[in-house]
Amino acid sequence: MYAPGKHIGLIGVDNLVVVDTADALLISDNRETERVKELVGRFNAAGDPVTRFHRRVHRPWGSYTVLEEGGAYKIKRVTVKPGERLSLQLHHHRSEHWVVVRGTAEVELDGETRLLRKGESTFVRAGALHRLRNPGVIPLEVIEVQLGEYLEEDDIVRFDDEYGRA
Repeated sequence: MYAPGKHIGLIGVDNLVVVDTADALLISDNRETERVKELVGRFNAAGDPVTRFHRRVHRPWGSYTVLEEGGAYKIKRVTVKPGERLSLQLHHHRSEHWVVVRGTAEVELDGETRLLRKGESTFVRAGALHRLRNPGVIPLEVIEVQLGEYLEEDDIVRFDDEYGRA
């Protein structure tokens, strides 16, 4: 059984494999686990994005987890490794609110740089040139609320990126 952060109770079952993640739940007879490929194939054939998109996404600078999303908003927990930074970028179709919940953030916004500490926040309007960096020695955690009519990852225009994505 695998279900991070959850208590699991099973009664009267035998030979089960249980995998519970933020994206999906798999329950299988232990003797049938090789059929997972078949199940993934069915999801792909139906055009279901569950096999391509995950709630937690790893990046060279850290990761982000989609906590909730609706028609015109998306809420993420962004974790930036110590000493790392995101690309200098802008978005045409969304604005972002950042709230620091752990660590210290160095925020570059339209050419000005300032530090934000736990509990502090900033607003990034659509079209603003911005970057987030972790100058500290502990992971930086930011809650990001995106607002706009289009919130997909391809609405990122990169100007400077140390990971070769610009």
